[in-house]
Amino acid sequence: MKPRAKTNSIRIIAGQWRGRRLPVLDIDGLRPSTDRVRETLFNWLMHDIAGARCLDLFAGSGALGLECLSRGASSVVFVESDKRIASQLQQNLQILNCLDGGEVIVQSAINFLRHPAATQFDLVFLDPPFDSDLLAQAMPLLVENGWLADGALVYVEQASKKDPEEPPQNWQDYKEGKAGYCRYTVYQT
Repeated sequence: MKPRAKTNSIRIIAGQWRGRRLPVLDIDGLRPSTDRVRETLFNWLMHDIAGARCLDLFAGSGALGLECLSRGASSVVFVESDKRIASQLQQNLQILNCLDGGEVIVQSAINFLRHPAATQFDLVFLDPPFDSDLLAQAMPLLVENGWLADGALVYVEQASKKDPEEPPQNWQDYKEGKAGYCRYTVYQT
């Protein structure tokens, strides 16, 4: 008997696709936010998602943006630099019949942010690889190039073993938590 292939998946926690599992590629460095962290985060954001324009930078599995779409966000732009991961994310949007609400952009998040904003976002997710300096580069670019709507919320996930990255001056701590290896914070701009 052949051993079964390892399948990775994410689970949508709530909304129209509640409980739905979607495939995720088994690629080194792809680290979807855990169900526990997402459940806490979306409890904090439950009144801010309906109708929101969302930006999921460093999208990876797309777990955060897909959860937003399931809960009634008007749109989510997913930015992912790895073509294989972006392709799987596009397939998951097709599975959910949600191509009109979600857009996948294959580009590095930093290059994406270096341009003046064509759209301002109400909710932004920053969950870069923990062993990078991408968070320090991304946060100021969101402000400098006009990516944030007035009063936008920005979610930041980073390694708990490192000192937290300092946010731009006008960002206020809204909520924060810690689970295992990660520290997560929502800032209001």
